[in-house]
Amino acid sequence: MILRLIRFARPARWRLAVAVVFGALALGSGVGLMATSAWLISRAAQHPPVLMLMVAIVAVRAFGLGRGVFRYVERLTGHDATFRILADLRARVYERLERLAPGGLPAFRSGDLLNRLVADVDAVQDLFLRVLLPCTVAAVVGGASVGVAWALLPSAGVVLLLALLVAGVVAPWLSAVMARRTERQTTELRAELTAHVVDTLQGAPELIAYGAAPGHLAEATRIDRDFTRASARSATTAGVGAAISALAGGLAVWGSLAVGVPAVRAGTLDGVLLAVVVLLPLAAFEVVAGLPLAAQYLERVRRSAARVFAVLDSPEPVRDPEDPAPPPSAPYTLKVENLSARWSAEAPYALNHISLDLTPGRRCAIVGPSGSGKTTLTAVLLRFLESSGGTATLNGIDLRALSGDDVRRVIGLCAQDAHLFDSTIGENIRLARPSATEDELRDALRRARLLDWIDSLPQGLDTRVGEHGAQVSGGQRQRIALARALLADFPILLLDEPAEHLDLPTADALTADLLTATEGRTTLLVTHRLTGLDAVDEIIVLDEGRITDRGTHADLIARPGLYQSLWHREHLVPATPL
Repeated sequence: MILRLIRFARPARWRLAVAVVFGALALGSGVGLMATSAWLISRAAQHPPVLMLMVAIVAVRAFGLGRGVFRYVERLTGHDATFRILADLRARVYERLERLAPGGLPAFRSGDLLNRLVADVDAVQDLFLRVLLPCTVAAVVGGASVGVAWALLPSAGVVLLLALLVAGVVAPWLSAVMARRTERQTTELRAELTAHVVDTLQGAPELIAYGAAPGHLAEATRIDRDFTRASARSATTAGVGAAISALAGGLAVWGSLAVGVPAVRAGTLDGVLLAVVVLLPLAAFEVVAGLPLAAQYLERVRRSAARVFAVLDSPEPVRDPEDPAPPPSAPYTLKVENLSARWSAEAPYALNHISLDLTPGRRCAIVGPSGSGKTTLTAVLLRFLESSGGTATLNGIDLRALSGDDVRRVIGLCAQDAHLFDSTIGENIRLARPSATEDELRDALRRARLLDWIDSLPQGLDTRVGEHGAQVSGGQRQRIALARALLADFPILLLDEPAEHLDLPTADALTADLLTATEGRTTLLVTHRLTGLDAVDEIIVLDEGRITDRGTHADLIARPGLYQSLWHREHLVPATPL
């Protein structure tokens, strides 16, 4: 996972390299400032001529100013590189979600997907800012510090090396071991809490209506309590790592003093340099102080990366061809022959040997009970689901040879659950064609039988519909979706259960208006309502994924069969015995 994330950083590798250089310069300036200051104070105590101190004085100023400047540049370049990497990764995740929709998304909960797209992707930045960058800088500056100490007094260099290994290797390793289980729990509980909160908010009306809200809130409280405990354990792990690092730093100072004093007495170390040897570890340990926390972040990144890559590696329900065929020209004929499809390899066939022809201007209706395969057919025709057998062609070209976007420019959908954004009516409709003129917009609204109602509103097209269209009725929401589909002017229009969840008079009126609005347009109407279907050219009856009958409304109503049974049930008329 970590190596794969590092490969994502290739486009920003030079910016990261610059951040490493300036990070090393910033920490190196800190070490140099401490060492030079120690020498300057010790040498000044001997009251030498001031000119002998000028170089050290200037060096102290240079290290002091350079530390701040280099740190600023390091943070600027490091964050710039990291944000570029995050932007690229988040775009890839979003593109993958787009490719998975709608067939592949049910494998994830909506709240969990939100957490993966936001929190888990954000956690990836810790790999570069809090793991790779500090570790690389620590190796460079720590090695240079050991080299300086070794040059002054080899035994002091050994003491500093051992202490840095304890603080920079042993402490992070212990932190990683302790954090492995804690970070897994924290990541999982964060995702579970987000998903539960989103589910609770989305289902709040039903939870309140059935008295289940207290139970859901209690469950959210339990998850939050477990998440808080896991976070506390994570903080304890960070504290243990910091304590080991601080202890190693203190021992390094005392160890340097223990080997430095005898060296001064023996004459192998200048007394002025003793302060440098003793105080150098204090500055050097600033380099490794954050490594135990970096090890903890590494575990967190690994868990979050696994969740992100689970989305990126999810198999696509439909794969576009590597070299798609050029889209055909109008007029368009959609032909389906012996088409079969299912939603997964283990699931039964939702469609089994379906055939139909939609020539230019022809209108067909697909009817049947719930679960008969009506919506599956629209998913295959829109390239949301791969067919398992048979063919679906557009002007003789197999839909599988075309890119999905090219198919959906010709075949458009007005779904039963068409989404309305929390914006104005006009903006929701213009989503289909942002360049549409006011006259074109009003014409689409007129054909959807919405224009009079909108003109009666105080704000007209600027009226907000609320989240998911909560400020309008179900029938108005469906008509807004129809107006959007009409404005898009798809050559072939699929209407998937447009009257679903509406009362019967509203459903029948909407169906009649839909058929009027689509007159002369190639249309496939998927519906469970049979009223008004005498206006279509052909009705296809599905049951358990198979065509059980087909014909005009007059033909089907006249002979015993599933259509006649559905019609009589809809109109409460005793059915003719089969």
